Amino acid sequence: MSAAESESRSTDVLALCEQEGFALSGAAPIEPSRHAAALREWLDAGKHGEMSWLAETLDERLDPTRLLPGARSVVMVADYYGPRGTAPDEPDPARGRIARYARGRDYHAVLKRRLHRVCDQVRRAYPGTATRAFCDTAPVLEREMALRCGLGWIGKHTLLIHATHGSWMVLGGFLTTLELRPPRAQRLETDHCGTCTRCIDACPTNAITPYSVDARRCISYLTIEHEGEVDSTLAASLDDWLVGCDVCQEVCPHNSARGNQAPLNPELAATREGFDLLEVLGWDEESRRARFASSAMKRITLAQAKRNAILVGLGQLDRESDQAGPHAASWRERFRARLTDIAWDAGEAELVRQTAREALTRLDAPAGA
Repeated sequence: MSAAESESRSTDVLALCEQEGFALSGAAPIEPSRHAAALREWLDAGKHGEMSWLAETLDERLDPTRLLPGARSVVMVADYYGPRGTAPDEPDPARGRIARYARGRDYHAVLKRRLHRVCDQVRRAYPGTATRAFCDTAPVLEREMALRCGLGWIGKHTLLIHATHGSWMVLGGFLTTLELRPPRAQRLETDHCGTCTRCIDACPTNAITPYSVDARRCISYLTIEHEGEVDSTLAASLDDWLVGCDVCQEVCPHNSARGNQAPLNPELAATREGFDLLEVLGWDEESRRARFASSAMKRITLAQAKRNAILVGLGQLDRESDQAGPHAASWRERFRARLTDIAWDAGEAELVRQTAREALTRLDAPAGA
């Protein structure tokens, strides 16, 4: 096939992505990962924490043809879930915040539904073509592929950044046996991080080093992936993050400017910014399912949600200890009473009971201890 024919096919396929409303799309041939050695080193150092599947599927991540035999190209897309220039949420000592990506509908379902439609059209247009769609649902190096498809560059916080639209985006794509050549208008984005270290300096748990994140220290990992107790030194830095964390994106200069914003996907628009901590501590399994339905948060277990609520509440009280107002005192007593109930409730998960007992010990400790 000539280069012109391959490029023409890419233009047609990307037009289908545009018709489905994706904010960004690009195509590229499949190539060996340029970061295989760094990924192996990261895994060997244990920086993936409990996410064992990252190591177990390493071969597939480094060779997409294991996922789709005969795959020759990849198409990557992005949707935006937050606008540039958004100010951080106003703090509320009684509530825990949710990372912005999880405030709307589950992006996995939102993107994959449309990706499947694009794949159906591609197979109809090019009989005999095979495709495989993904959206954080298959062992694929999505950010590296998105970079090759011209969707942005990978920042020092390891997230993809678009030069004019910022980084509040989720990614998806599909592998295909079609030969696709990047259209002439598609360009690889150069790294614009320069000497900036705002994301590194602002990380509450010092999880970020240039172009690498130690998941074991990352608040998103600790609140979503980690299933056990949280180390006390890290727990003290959770701030008010109940689910995930946005700090590294909030401080990024490429997210601070207004204007030049790609269209936001209305299905990903926020329906809530957080949860009342005492409400979370009163949930049963049915309540958790109802609150997390149609959300990317549904993977978080009831025990994890309650553990997080206890740690966030305790941290909020530590930061508000200089407040002597009746509201602060009242909330402190209600929080303590709820912890007391949980600590000795045989119906609660042991993780939650232990976290509550440790929190009560902290609350009862002498000032300055």
